[in-house]
Amino acid sequence: MKKNIALCLVLIISALTAQAQKFSPLDKSPRDIAYFPNNFSHDRKDGEKALVKVSYSRPSLKGREAFGKLEPYGKVWRVGADESTEIKFYQDATFGGKKVKAGTYSLFAIPGEKEWTVILSSDLDYWGAYKYKESADVLRTTVPVKKADAPIENFSIVFEKSSDKAANMFMGWDNTVVAVPVAF
Repeated sequence: MKKNIALCLVLIISALTAQAQKFSPLDKSPRDIAYFPNNFSHDRKDGEKALVKVSYSRPSLKGREAFGKLEPYGKVWRVGADESTEIKFYQDATFGGKKVKAGTYSLFAIPGEKEWTVILSSDLDYWGAYKYKESADVLRTTVPVKKADAPIENFSIVFEKSSDKAANMFMGWDNTVVAVPVAF
């Protein structure tokens, strides 16, 4: 009888403890991934593997102006929200016309009105651009700014195929779009 009472108490305490767990709410800037070639594309060849992957968070405008206001011109930006954006090259490539070794890098940018400086950094796994160090830059490339056809509410990255082993990596938000050529 005492064993049954003790067992019941243990079960009740376990049930109460399990319900007391607190899980984080959904992120305000959801995570997303962009691939080239796109893993979900209908024109993929069977067995084709990704050559590059970008993992990033997608902030929303929510009535704000993105560049020049929320993200000041001339200052390093983490290219997204929350944790620094990471780009993984599965083999050696060119990024913005410059050679880059296979590996994982943080992706930063310095937005400007007419052009952006896009940066690959060897520093990984930290929040935002607060601890950004220019000394960790692997490469920098400059790309022109284009006006978006329509406002883009959530920051987005997408690859558009230009050949079997090349694409343009488009980054767009608000009224701004930039494209970085990537080739393998």
